[in-house]
Amino acid sequence: MMAAPVTPSFVETLPPLRGRLQADAKLAPFTWFRCGGPAEVLARPADAEDLSSFLAALPHDVPVHVIGACSNLIIRDGGLPGVTIRLARGFSAIKVEAGGVTAGAAALDVTVSEHAAAAGLTGLEFLSGIPGSIGGAVAMNAGAYGGDVAGVLDWAEVVTHSGERRRLSAAELRFAYRHSALPPGAVVTRAHLRAQPGDPGLIAQRMADIRQAREASQPVRARTGGSTFRNPDGMKAWELIDAAGCRGLTRGGAQVSEKHCNFLINTGTATAADIEGLGEEVRRRVLAATGVRLEWEIKRIGLPGAKPEVVS
Repeated sequence: MMAAPVTPSFVETLPPLRGRLQADAKLAPFTWFRCGGPAEVLARPADAEDLSSFLAALPHDVPVHVIGACSNLIIRDGGLPGVTIRLARGFSAIKVEAGGVTAGAAALDVTVSEHAAAAGLTGLEFLSGIPGSIGGAVAMNAGAYGGDVAGVLDWAEVVTHSGERRRLSAAELRFAYRHSALPPGAVVTRAHLRAQPGDPGLIAQRMADIRQAREASQPVRARTGGSTFRNPDGMKAWELIDAAGCRGLTRGGAQVSEKHCNFLINTGTATAADIEGLGEEVRRRVLAATGVRLEWEIKRIGLPGAKPEVVS
């Protein structure tokens, strides 16, 4: 009797990768919230060329997600179907030049600012107050403490969903508040940020001031995801949340921070549904109390779990 044919697993049907492909990979340890479901397949390419050839050969109907430092992200409890791309070692190089810094997408924002400061370059101090990586900073035009990526970026290199490698100028990215016009499905791999010679003492003091301000006003040592909602025009999201009586509000293991109420935290047992559901409850209460509809700044991706929260 002939044996029944063995159906290959999903990961076995994918194009080759010099990096690593891992099926059913846990993603919660990567996220700042420390919760959420797994990736059906996690791809960690070796370098931009590896990523390009992989995406070029990947069937276009396979869902693709990209994660970085996961500092401003909720991955829902049902996880991410298809392929999840995470850039790591081959994308973390930082090169300081006369006119600025070229950094890989996986380089942490704070590390880039530190390299610039060590070289006596000013203009990138604001990055020391942003908990994320350069790829994510470009994708969402990250900003804080008087600066943003739009104000310093010369170009960003990307790999498109079809595997094409392109260099895009700041003008082509059409930056807006917490937004860039990346081609759909494109992955940022590297960027050049402008910086100018400055006084090392003033640069160090500016970064120390930013660090002190963050620690004084934000729950930086908690399991959090950064600013939850965008600031509406002319208003502060945290003030609206406070006015609606949401400071300290809880749902399951999730809580609105007592220290800064535009931050949600995982007190230790929260699911992604707890956190997202709490955020939606905050939006509902703010709308009812103030007439203002808050918009999420935290990105939320993936499938709900078996018993999802009801979210709008």
